[in-house]
Amino acid sequence: MPLEWVDYREAVRLYHMGNVVYACGSILYRLHGGINAASGTQSVLDVNSIIATSGNTHVLHKVREDYAPPMNNRTLFKRDGYLCMYCGEHFAISELSRDHVTPLSQGGRDVWTNVITACRRCNNHKAGCTPEQAGMQLLAVPFTPTYAEYIYLKGRRVLADQMEFLCAHFPRRSPLRARLENPQRA
Repeated sequence: MPLEWVDYREAVRLYHMGNVVYACGSILYRLHGGINAASGTQSVLDVNSIIATSGNTHVLHKVREDYAPPMNNRTLFKRDGYLCMYCGEHFAISELSRDHVTPLSQGGRDVWTNVITACRRCNNHKAGCTPEQAGMQLLAVPFTPTYAEYIYLKGRRVLADQMEFLCAHFPRRSPLRARLENPQRA
């Protein structure tokens, strides 16, 4: 079960504390330590791209079905593939904005299922209206990512073996899974 991203320093700490149950994926780092005075051998630690740990499970509550991960624009824009959900054009992050499908002024909430990525032009055109009121059509239905999907959305440079591991934990009908498996359709 994917739980969180850790940097190599945290991974080394987990290895050292004996919390790594197993590792898979590719070796990212090979760290060389000191030389043992008795044997004359140098310690070496391989840090893999995916590690399974034991110990504190404080994040396990996040994998429940009713869990809604925190939202920010970076993860929202990545969820929507950096596309405006009204005009369908691809934009740089600086040209995108968060749009509330049901505007806050009309009782909408700032939750995953009510927000989409919109270019500034479309968001300004829609203004304080619903898409129907503004005569605009949504290209995709907003959804709340599962925790595994959120882990993917938080990642900056996800390696191929990490992506395969994460996708194995995405729901079968996940829009993210569909987009990642068929990038030309996105």
